[in-house]
Amino acid sequence: MPEPASQYASPDYDASTARRAAAHERRRAALDDRKRSFLRMVSHELRTPLNAVIGFSEILSRELYGPLGSPQYREYAEIVHDSGLKLLKLVNQIVEIARLEGHVTDLDLAPEGLDEAIDDTIEQLKSEIAQRQVIVTVPGRGVLPAVLADSRGLRTMLGNLLQNAITHSPVGGEVCIFAQTLPGGLVEISIADQGPGVEPDDLPRLLRPFEQGGCTLTRACEGAGLGLPIVDLLARAMNGALRLNSRRGSGLTAQVTLPEG
Repeated sequence: MPEPASQYASPDYDASTARRAAAHERRRAALDDRKRSFLRMVSHELRTPLNAVIGFSEILSRELYGPLGSPQYREYAEIVHDSGLKLLKLVNQIVEIARLEGHVTDLDLAPEGLDEAIDDTIEQLKSEIAQRQVIVTVPGRGVLPAVLADSRGLRTMLGNLLQNAITHSPVGGEVCIFAQTLPGGLVEISIADQGPGVEPDDLPRLLRPFEQGGCTLTRACEGAGLGLPIVDLLARAMNGALRLNSRRGSGLTAQVTLPEG
């Protein structure tokens, strides 16, 4: 005599399971939407007072309306100004993460020359490069390939990766930016530093927001750990990918693959 069919294989059970799964997915999507809306709202409300803090502290630090008196006042104003810029950068990164996690569709993909994009990125970070006395080399400069990418998004990716490499490089170290065309109509952009590197098992963690290499209590570098996650999300949004290679004591190489332009 055949055994009765399990209740878990019945049409009623399958339909009920599907309805519960769909309801759970709707609740999760609604929660994600509320989270992104909250982040955008808070970030917007923070920008207005931050811009005032940055602007007025710059006026004070430059003594545009006359001397402040004690040199300490100018020093304190410079500290307030620099702190405001760091906080504004964090706010902008949080907004970018919320935008990209919401599957942004406003990217304008077009052929972008890597020579110009890399030059713009190096120019933007020239003060940090000089401060760390880092040497940035670009083999093949002048004849680098083009990629199919969003202009702003490409520069954001290059800026985050180069800044990460500069931050973790030893004073006087070298950062190499290299690009090559791969089979299948792809271009690989590599940015390699001579920093302390990380264990291979730690690499996936670096792509999660607010994560950094090393112990959070002992790390020497500032930052919220949003640069690499932003690069990862942007690369995927532009039909590309980010891959990290490193091992302890051997620096870190970030490789972004994008369609050829």
